[in-house]
Amino acid sequence: MPGLALTGTGLYTPEQSISNDELVASFNEYVRRHNEANHAAIAEGTVAALAPSSTEFIVKASGIKQRYVMDKAGVLDPETMCPRIPERSNDQVSVLAEIAVAAARQAMAHAGRDASDIDGVLVGASNMQRAYPAMAVEVQDALGIDGFGFDMNVACSSATFALQAAADMVASGHARAILVCNPEICSGHLNFRDRDSHFIFGDVATAFIVEQASTARNGGWEIVSTKLKTKFSNNIRNNFGFLNRTAPQSIGKADKLFVQEGRKVFKDVVPMVSEMILAHLAENGIEAAHLKRIWLHQANQGMNDMIARRVLGRDPAPEEAPNILNEYANTSSAGSVIAFHKYNDDLGAGDLGLLCSFGAGYSVGSVILRKLAR
Repeated sequence: MPGLALTGTGLYTPEQSISNDELVASFNEYVRRHNEANHAAIAEGTVAALAPSSTEFIVKASGIKQRYVMDKAGVLDPETMCPRIPERSNDQVSVLAEIAVAAARQAMAHAGRDASDIDGVLVGASNMQRAYPAMAVEVQDALGIDGFGFDMNVACSSATFALQAAADMVASGHARAILVCNPEICSGHLNFRDRDSHFIFGDVATAFIVEQASTARNGGWEIVSTKLKTKFSNNIRNNFGFLNRTAPQSIGKADKLFVQEGRKVFKDVVPMVSEMILAHLAENGIEAAHLKRIWLHQANQGMNDMIARRVLGRDPAPEEAPNILNEYANTSSAGSVIAFHKYNDDLGAGDLGLLCSFGAGYSVGSVILRKLAR
């Protein structure tokens, strides 16, 4: 996509955070209470005893050491184990739109843009606050942008899929510049009573701008090429939706939150992503050795290390495939954008990098970028 650029980026980080030690203490207290309340049934073999978690298990399984959340108290309360975020009246900005706007303002300032320069807003995220109206239109209104907006959901790949959609519209002349926002309150769809996944997610919002490279005011990154791929799988799923009320017997079941077959996902996704990245590079005549940086989706440290190793043909240096999992945990669509936002300023004009997200679907989005001169 010659002539297009990713310019400003923005990041909203919640004020509250939860360490692994705090999360484990809450989970283990829940386990103790459950096992104590069901001790007779457990002894009879009619109820399975729950196993405690540990900080060591979490770090080994994921590389995560903490996460930011919108509501710490609700998550850590063994009786609740869910964030408590009060509903707002319809004349107030919704919470997801609010954090999207915070990230957007930072991205616009970074790019040297104001509302009059932007013609469209895309909100790409794994969970939408409501069915309608679209959050993107709400964000557009809050920022005073005169144009259009719409939401899109490709789970953890939403940011890269939205980037391509934005690039296509700018390239075709439908917009001068498009703002893409990725608000993710992942704590809202996480089952904090599930030992295998209670530690995975955090909350955050990111944003970036796509425009013509010739109009970029503060440098940025040329969008050299984009490539998308999806392949249906049930190994990552969330069955929450508007039809739940039509089957009331299933309301509140575990599958109405995030569920995954972690080992199957690892086995399927690592080759799918690494092969697609290599094919994408080959299609553009680029050798992997020429990449200065790979900003991968932040789901699992072991997964990212293996993908980077397959792409580069060797163990990556820490700066080549930066990790933000230890601080932010998995933030779904925002993860690769956080890594990019935090770890791109040190590269020089002409340097090549690759932004890649992957997740439920399965879905993979790959974006080859070249640093522009300021």
